[in-house]
Amino acid sequence: MFGDYEDWAEEYRDLSAVHKERWRAFRKAVLEPFQKYQVPVIAMGNGTPKEAVCLVFEKVNTGGVSLTVFELLTATFAAENFHLREAWLGDPATGTTGIQGRLHKHQVLGNVENTDFLQAVTLLATRTRRLAQLQAGKTDSEAAAVSCKRKDVLKLSLTEYQQHAPAVEQGFIRAAQFLRTQKMFTARDLPYRTQLVPMAAVLAMLGEKAQSVAVQDKLAEWYWNGVFGELYASATETRFAKDFPELLAWMDGQDAPDTVREASFNAQRLDDLRTRNSAAYKGVYALLMRDGAQDFRTGLPATDTAYFDESIDIHHIFPQDWCEKHGIKKRVYDSVINKTPLAYKTNRKIGGSAPSVYLARLQKGDKDTPPVEGARLDEILETHVIDVAALRRDDFEGFFTARRTALLDRIAGAMKKPVVGLEA
Repeated sequence: MFGDYEDWAEEYRDLSAVHKERWRAFRKAVLEPFQKYQVPVIAMGNGTPKEAVCLVFEKVNTGGVSLTVFELLTATFAAENFHLREAWLGDPATGTTGIQGRLHKHQVLGNVENTDFLQAVTLLATRTRRLAQLQAGKTDSEAAAVSCKRKDVLKLSLTEYQQHAPAVEQGFIRAAQFLRTQKMFTARDLPYRTQLVPMAAVLAMLGEKAQSVAVQDKLAEWYWNGVFGELYASATETRFAKDFPELLAWMDGQDAPDTVREASFNAQRLDDLRTRNSAAYKGVYALLMRDGAQDFRTGLPATDTAYFDESIDIHHIFPQDWCEKHGIKKRVYDSVINKTPLAYKTNRKIGGSAPSVYLARLQKGDKDTPPVEGARLDEILETHVIDVAALRRDDFEGFFTARRTALLDRIAGAMKKPVVGLEA
C-alpha cells in the first residue's frame, strides 16, 4: 500500500507546475503535521500491578467508558481462556443466560452489578486464604485479611473465581428470598444495594443452614440495624470486610457484629424522612408491610403477588390537598409518619378528601367496591399503627404524634434496641 502511494505521488508531481504547487501546499498543511504529531504514551511493564493499570485508565480515559475491575479481570482471565464477560452476560448467539440474567430474574436484585458479584466472591476467596494461612501457623496479624477492595478483587485468581462463584450466585438468590420475607420486592424499594454483598457472601457460606429460623432471625436483626443505622451509605468496602466474618461468627454463637452493636436510630431522624433518597424511609415502608399492614380497601396484606397485582406503593394518609388547605407545612405532611403502603386503586379512592370522608366512602362502598364494616376498617387501620379515633375526627396533630411514637416502637423492635432521643 505504501509503495502504491509513493508511485501516485511521483506521477502527480510530474503532471504540471500547478499540480506541484498544490502538492507542496497539501504536504505542508496536512502531511507534515500528521507525520510530526506526537501520540502520548504511558508505558507499563509486565510487572505493573493490575490495580495501578486500572487507576491509570480511570485517570486518563475521561472521554470513554471507564475501565473497571471487571474489565481488567476479564482481560486477565481471557489469557487463561475463560470468558468472564460471557459468564456474566451470557451468550445471545447460543441463548445462554449469564449470571446477571439469572440474578435479575429476581426483581429485588435488578440493580446488582458485576462488581458487587466480584466483591462477594473476593470475600470468600480472601477468607479461604486467611484460614489456610492460620492453619499453616501464621498468627492473626500475620495472616491475610478478609477484604474486597479493588486491589483484592484484582488479585483474584481464575481458580478462586471458579471455586466460589457458584456458591455466591446461590447466596444472592437466597438474599432475594430473605428480602421477600422482609417485604422488599423490587430494587427500587431496596434501602441499600451495597448491603447485598456481605449478605450474599454469608448466605453462600451457610448454604442450607441459612434456612434455619435462628439464622434468619439474626440476619434480620443485622439487616435492620444496617438500614436504620444508615451504615451502608459510605465506606462500604471496610464494612463488608467486617460484617462478613463477624456475621458468620455470630451465627456460630459468638458476639454480635459491630453493625448490630453500634447502630442507632435517633427519634428526630424519623421526622426528616420524606423521600426514597433515604434508606431509612424505604425501611419504614417495608417494615409496615412486613408487620402486616393491610390495604384500606381490600384488607389484604402485602404478599409478593398483591404487591405487583395491586401496584402497592407508599401514599399519604392525610392527603396532600387536604393538608395544604388546612395550613399544614409540606415538610410535616410529607414525612413518612403521614405515609403508608396502599394499593393504587385504594389511593385513587382516597383522593384529596379528609380522612373522615374517605373512610365513610370505604364503609359505604360503591358499584366497584363492596362496603367495609366500620369495625373491620378500624382493625385494618390499626395494622398501619394509626390512631383510629384521631384519624376519624381529622385530627392531624393527634394522629401525627401517636403514629410517630408507634413507628419508633416498630423501628426499635426491628433493631432490638431502644431508639435514641426519646423524651423520658
